[in-house]
Amino acid sequence: MPDQLTYLDHAATTPVLPEVIAAVAEEMARLGNPSSLHTTGRAARRVVEESRESIAEHLGCRPSEIVFTSGGTESDNVAIKGTWLARTTADPQRTRILVSGIEHHAVLDSVEYLVKGHDAQVTFLEPGTDGVVQPDTVRAALEADPTSAALVSVMWANNEVGTVQPVAEIGAVAREFGVPFHTDAVQALGQVPLALDEHPADLVTLTGHKIGGPLGVGLLVAGRDQQPVPLSHGGGQERQIRSGTLDTPAIAGLAVAVRHAVTHQAELATRLVTLRDRLIEGALALDPSIEVTGAWTPGDGIHRLPANAHLRVPGCDGDSLLYLLDAAGVQCSTGSACQAGVPQPSHVLLAMGIDEADARGALRLSLGHTSTEADVDAFLAALPAAVERARRARAASTGRAG
Repeated sequence: MPDQLTYLDHAATTPVLPEVIAAVAEEMARLGNPSSLHTTGRAARRVVEESRESIAEHLGCRPSEIVFTSGGTESDNVAIKGTWLARTTADPQRTRILVSGIEHHAVLDSVEYLVKGHDAQVTFLEPGTDGVVQPDTVRAALEADPTSAALVSVMWANNEVGTVQPVAEIGAVAREFGVPFHTDAVQALGQVPLALDEHPADLVTLTGHKIGGPLGVGLLVAGRDQQPVPLSHGGGQERQIRSGTLDTPAIAGLAVAVRHAVTHQAELATRLVTLRDRLIEGALALDPSIEVTGAWTPGDGIHRLPANAHLRVPGCDGDSLLYLLDAAGVQCSTGSACQAGVPQPSHVLLAMGIDEADARGALRLSLGHTSTEADVDAFLAALPAAVERARRARAASTGRAG
């Protein structure tokens, strides 16, 4: 194993901030169930509510709109399933979900569950080759049958290729038709401005561990007029939307992480854009056949996440590249999902019109608050040998060796 590891997979999870660790440890040393009425319970409840108020202040929403969850996956499930069930119960004609083809599986699998188990209808909002879902695409889909739409869901920023969507415009279209708009903003928080009071989103998914917060805690921002049907039942905590004893230490840590993410967003974005562009330009200089997936303009941290570099390497399998880079001490991810042990091309890349062969040779390199110039240097130093060996392996497996 190499003496030093280079971590370029911050989109998967990012190191916990020291101040978050301190806040979590402090609360873990205290006794108290925030649903209890006695002194220790009230003290725990005070921590939860003060955290809620701090998060709301930094996100630009009301404290009453914040529903604490276990993370992005649960928030997406509640938003999609719960909202669809609420809408179709109120109006049986409202059975259709409008969703982009590049969503996280937490959204897509929730939609599939409703289609298979509840006869929901789905209209896929396909992106362009740059990965952007245009507002006119949403408008056309709503105009085709406005009375059947129950929900629109388009993610704020894509977790694989880093494309930032025009969520303000898409939300405005959905609101014009009176349809709730959900956006998964897990990857966006801390990288791009996220003032929710300036965006017409009814439901917003966020999580802690992408911004230096704890694993296992997140939130759903649900507008006051949104009342998704609960997916779990019990004590009725969190507006009757999400039952369960609240994790006071994790929520305290989440509040610290959100404050840090919002406060330092601009300076972090500037630093990460510089590192990202150097990484991409360095890779292209080493091998001009490498392609950048999605929209990329050097210096731009608005249309593409500042931390995201997604490369496609012709003649390689992404999994081979991943393992070879890992052996060289560089940790990253591929653009493919592995289901039941069988590598599959990324649904995101396929939805963008990239053919299966090209989609298999993808690498996602994602930066974060601990990333340095040395990390970029390490990747660029390890890349040529990894590409050469991965290409030899692909050629051998397809019978073209020698």
